[in-house]
Amino acid sequence: MPSADSKPDSILLVMDMLNDLVHPDGMGAKSYVPLCRARGVYDNTRLAISRARAAGVMVAYVRVGFSPDYAECPPGSPVFSKARNAGVFGLGSWGTEVLADFAPQPGDPDIIKHRVSPFYGTKLEPLLRAQGIRRLILSGVSTNGVVSAAVREGHDRDYACVVLEDCCAGATEEEHDHALSGLRRFSTVTTAAQVSF
Repeated sequence: MPSADSKPDSILLVMDMLNDLVHPDGMGAKSYVPLCRARGVYDNTRLAISRARAAGVMVAYVRVGFSPDYAECPPGSPVFSKARNAGVFGLGSWGTEVLADFAPQPGDPDIIKHRVSPFYGTKLEPLLRAQGIRRLILSGVSTNGVVSAAVREGHDRDYACVVLEDCCAGATEEEHDHALSGLRRFSTVTTAAQVSF
């Protein structure tokens, strides 16, 4: 537990753990949900959040989403171009709410992004600088999407990056494993139970 005159310089980022992606009734039910269940991602993410809060570490939520008219949605993106027609990632909808198991508490930062990266066009970096954050503890889906982008961009902005591999999933085990193999060069890879908050 930090002393009263100091505050932790770490932040736990819970990224894209949205109903659209990780709820059994969401559009990701056929890909992310089975892998999240098989890998224990739901329980491990709850553990990570609980441990972070107990240590006084800020917990922030990163959510992909677009305005009701999808004005920010890139029509040529292989990742997002079908969002409008599929009716997913619409801000203000059930689909872009954080899964209830990990519900944000009042005051937790809510970082909205319109691309894969949690840094691009968001308030994340100003928040990190204002709070004196030096270490990013990363979780979420997908490992090869937002988690990979956060590690690579965080590294190049001189943040120490820690990936909680048991709080992450790809659309397939292969995607998850391949992503982690590349991220070990730029980050520490550990688990929700082993990470030091």
